[in-house]
Amino acid sequence: MRIHLAAIGKARPGALQDVYHDFARRLPWKLELKEIELKKAVAATRKKAEETRLLLEACAAAERMMALDEQGELLSSEEFARLLSRWQSAGAGTLGIIIGGADGLDHSQLSRADCVLSFGRATWPHMLVRAMMAEQLYRAYTLLNNHPYHRS
Repeated sequence: MRIHLAAIGKARPGALQDVYHDFARRLPWKLELKEIELKKAVAATRKKAEETRLLLEACAAAERMMALDEQGELLSSEEFARLLSRWQSAGAGTLGIIIGGADGLDHSQLSRADCVLSFGRATWPHMLVRAMMAEQLYRAYTLLNNHPYHRS
């Protein structure tokens, strides 16, 4: 599977970037991070909509699309792995995952997403969410391949 992870902002070197890269390296699936930054000044009232549009555009070629949002569906790691397995079995070779910036995602544009997921009702720093998603992708891979990383 090929995964395009599109996120707002450019990560600075440091612990969060290191954790992301650690799990991305472990993952046999091809994980490509697309960091999106607005090139022009946008009014605060339009910023979230413009960021969401750019994120979706960055993953336009994906056969399946996932958005991360605090109001999304809560899945266990096992349920997340089963979702990815179903998509793979149905022939999806490319997955797009979008992570909004500090203001989140524009919900009016999320009809393209096959699912909207949440890592809980708490608000997480969007740079941390990248690392969390890379870890969950790795965990899903290990679950689907009976690797002992995940413990129930």
